[in-house]
Amino acid sequence: MLTAPAGGRTPRASAGGRALRALAGCAALLAVLFASGPARAEPGGWPLDAIAAPEAWRVTDGSGVTVALIGSRHPEAVPGLGGKVVRGPEMRYLLRERPGPGDGEPAEPTPGETPGRAADATALAGLIAGSGRAGGVTGVAPGATILSVPVPEPRRADVSEPGETGLWLDDPLARAIRYAADRGASVIYIPVAHHGVGRAEREAVAYALERGAVLVAPAGDDGRSEPARRTGSAYWRFPAGYPGVVGVAAAGRNGAKAPESSGNLSVLVAAPGVDVPVAGGATASGTAVAGAMVAGVAALIKAKYPELTPQMVARAMTETARSTERYDENVGFGVVNAAAALDKAGQLTAYRGSVPVQDDAHFGDGPPPGPPERPGPDPVRLSIYGIAVLLGVLGLGAATVALRRR
Repeated sequence: MLTAPAGGRTPRASAGGRALRALAGCAALLAVLFASGPARAEPGGWPLDAIAAPEAWRVTDGSGVTVALIGSRHPEAVPGLGGKVVRGPEMRYLLRERPGPGDGEPAEPTPGETPGRAADATALAGLIAGSGRAGGVTGVAPGATILSVPVPEPRRADVSEPGETGLWLDDPLARAIRYAADRGASVIYIPVAHHGVGRAEREAVAYALERGAVLVAPAGDDGRSEPARRTGSAYWRFPAGYPGVVGVAAAGRNGAKAPESSGNLSVLVAAPGVDVPVAGGATASGTAVAGAMVAGVAALIKAKYPELTPQMVARAMTETARSTERYDENVGFGVVNAAAALDKAGQLTAYRGSVPVQDDAHFGDGPPPGPPERPGPDPVRLSIYGIAVLLGVLGLGAATVALRRR
């Protein structure tokens, strides 16, 4: 208990005490800020705002969802990804049916095009599910978990025309897709892009879609290639070109297609893909970066509505994308909007797979027709047959009598 000195005034707090109390107040404020919601670190900034990710976080941050990242290697343990990456097996090539050219050689791109190599796995993982803690990057779905499944670069003998089986007994990318689907991945992001069509990959994509996984893949970075300059449309890359896969283009700050981004009918939506801040304080560009952000949006939708089918998730993103009034093969239906897509997904959950039909429903006016008659003998036909038989018997008898009289 303080006692007043002579003069009747209480002692004044020292300058050091005031400074300590001020520091304690700042520390308490910082603790409150870090405890509420996903931490927004500097890396991530404008791309997250461009797709309305902060507004979507008011509904969900992607907690409980696993996003499979099928990249070239495992992500590194950088700030923001600590404890968020589960390492799966590294898929490798197995034996072939018979020898063939190109064994062990990477697939060569068409002259003038950029190789279809996967972007840095660490950067992509951070864009999808970075927590923003410890100064790390904040991803689109900061509460999600990454399942990392590395695959090698595509080879010439992997690919085949539709209907052909190819030379390889199996496809590492196809095995990776099936592995992710079997482990319960709600979203599968495949930044590894190539020009060939593989039967095993098509079947793996259908397998994953059947199990409710949303598949996302970049459309490719061949926008400056000679075929794209000549025809205005770049060669398709796969898996983005397979039915059911969400193909993604890269857009700049103004929402227009990035010059390097491929434009063709495999593009469904777009996302920021120019100078996007990533883990480590660097920036990255390309459709693989844009695809990672779209995979994060899909993770937010699946976290809130886990029973929504991949087709409905894609519809929620396309119907709410920021674009012109019609489809454009350069950016698809436009840049995704995470908050609006979540709202649309909630509406789509009310859709039922079938509608009950009344038993007495029929086309036209008047009463419904009666039930069909049971099959059985026709009385008219039976009468005709009976009369004919009777006449035949009578004729035969009359002929017999006449012959006897002669």
